[in-house]
Amino acid sequence: MSIFGAIASPAFIILTSAVCAILAGRQAKRAFYFFKPLTTVLIILYAARALESLEDRRGLLVLLGLLFSLLGDSLLMFPKRFLLGLVSFLLTHLAYTAAFYTGFTSSGLMFLVLPLAIYGLIVLGLLWRDLAALKLPVIVYMLAILFMAYQAGERYLALRDIASLLAFVGTLVFAMSDSLLAFDKFKRSFKLAQPLVLSSYYVAQWLIALSLYLRFR
Repeated sequence: MSIFGAIASPAFIILTSAVCAILAGRQAKRAFYFFKPLTTVLIILYAARALESLEDRRGLLVLLGLLFSLLGDSLLMFPKRFLLGLVSFLLTHLAYTAAFYTGFTSSGLMFLVLPLAIYGLIVLGLLWRDLAALKLPVIVYMLAILFMAYQAGERYLALRDIASLLAFVGTLVFAMSDSLLAFDKFKRSFKLAQPLVLSSYYVAQWLIALSLYLRFR
């Protein structure tokens, strides 16, 4: 099978499941509760195919992050479990950070830190008055996701290949998805929140899984 076929076939299955989850939304809860975690499970299975061996540290860390994401997916379906879901995704970001870690460079500090810091400050500034007792947890979470994106960016600057670029873009889309979720949760609920959050979330996870697969090609 060609590399295009190896990517396109599972991508179609994952896309179908993701579309079903997005269309189900809050109107068809049973279908939503089925397809939302199923899509992440399919991404996990795809990423697992890219493991070189059980000594593949980066691959295992990405899989660990995806497993924490699956737990977070399940918890966020229940409003009373929101904080536990936040913790699960915090662990996801930490696992991805460890997977992408390459250290620090002057170029990374110049081209990555400032834009990411500005983005984080803008998001926190817009949400600050509405966070109430969750200010500290949200700050910690924001720092974690921005540091994850920073490390993915450092990896791209070091390798300059398509796999590391996809991982970097994936982390940026992940940050955007989490920001949309935060605005919907804390600031003001809006009609397109769920489809926008889910679609960007699945794109982010798919890009990260795809980067794992393409590193050997």
